[in-house]
Amino acid sequence: MTKGIYLDNNATTRVDPEVLAEMLPLFTEQFGNPSSMHGFGAAVGGKIEWARKQVQALLGAAHDSEIVFTSGGTESDNTAILSALEAYPKKREIVTSVVEHPAVLSFCDHLEKKRGYTVHRIPVDRRGNLDMEAYRAALSERVAIVSIMWANNETGTIFPVEELAVLAKAAGAVFHTDAVQAVGKIPMTLADSAIDMLSLSGHKLHAPKGIGALYVKRGLRFRPLLRGGHQERSRRAGTENAPGIVGLGAAAQLALLHMGEENTRVRALRDTLERAILAAVPNCFVTGNPDNRLPNTCNIAFEYIEGEAILLLLNEQGIAASSGSACTSGSLEPSHVMRAMGVPYTAAHGATRFSLSRETTEEEIDRVIAVVPGIIEKLRSFSPYWQADAGRPKEFAPVYS
Repeated sequence: MTKGIYLDNNATTRVDPEVLAEMLPLFTEQFGNPSSMHGFGAAVGGKIEWARKQVQALLGAAHDSEIVFTSGGTESDNTAILSALEAYPKKREIVTSVVEHPAVLSFCDHLEKKRGYTVHRIPVDRRGNLDMEAYRAALSERVAIVSIMWANNETGTIFPVEELAVLAKAAGAVFHTDAVQAVGKIPMTLADSAIDMLSLSGHKLHAPKGIGALYVKRGLRFRPLLRGGHQERSRRAGTENAPGIVGLGAAAQLALLHMGEENTRVRALRDTLERAILAAVPNCFVTGNPDNRLPNTCNIAFEYIEGEAILLLLNEQGIAASSGSACTSGSLEPSHVMRAMGVPYTAAHGATRFSLSRETTEEEIDRVIAVVPGIIEKLRSFSPYWQADAGRPKEFAPVYS
């Protein structure tokens, strides 16, 4: 079997061999409980503190004590939101956006329906940019927490989280950002920002699954989600996942080292892929904000065909991508992100995300460019909608002419 081409790095990444090498001794040699007072535990404890400093450096945080290790992005998001609600029980409102990851949106839905909180969901425009006027209007002394993602997982659109944090703080609210997609791809200096909490997940930056972190600014009123032992300075109970933590530390170190490559070579490969597809395939366009997005992410909506059919044919060619559509058996609804941007249904169903990494090569991109036009042409030949109306919506013209 030939080596596949993996362009679904916003879903998960391959564990870097250097990361794995750092992790392996924690399974068989340095296996002590870091809470133990003997040498076995101390050795592991030292590795955990090393990892904490690597994550601190990647985030540009002021103190390594601001890094709390968790099981991943979902736990970090839930912890941040619940912490603020418990810390400020008289405040009964939450502000978020309509394009958040389900780790935030579904949890806010639960809090609204089951616990009576008021949730303000801020809309976005046709390029996925946050409605700043609506955001300002939602802020008040009644808001306990604002939770807005740093970058969207489907389109890569980047939100002005540092400005949003300043506005939230002026209104007396805690500001949290789900930065799962952004960490390791764009530079961050949290020490100079008003951001109170930030979530990240290891498997999005070449660390293993099941490990993440929550940045908690020093001095912030914080309430833990998991209570029990004294681990993580009593902010996250449970014996530490030492191999995962060390893996995250190693991945953070490598991400900082490769940040320049992510924003130059990887960005150039993404742009090459995008331009070539738009030039070769009629009636398709880029979703999100092409001028302000992650360097690795390209989401193209192909009109009059289903994204899942595109993915199946790509898979037959050994190419892994992702659908921007949440269509599943029995469902005709496109993703909530596409709907929030007002992408026409004729195109929203065909939204396909290509997400690159520092492991992506020029040869792989050339192969995808060669394959995609034929796949789209084949699928459209079966589409009655394509035959009936192949007009491109003017408001969603391609980014590149």
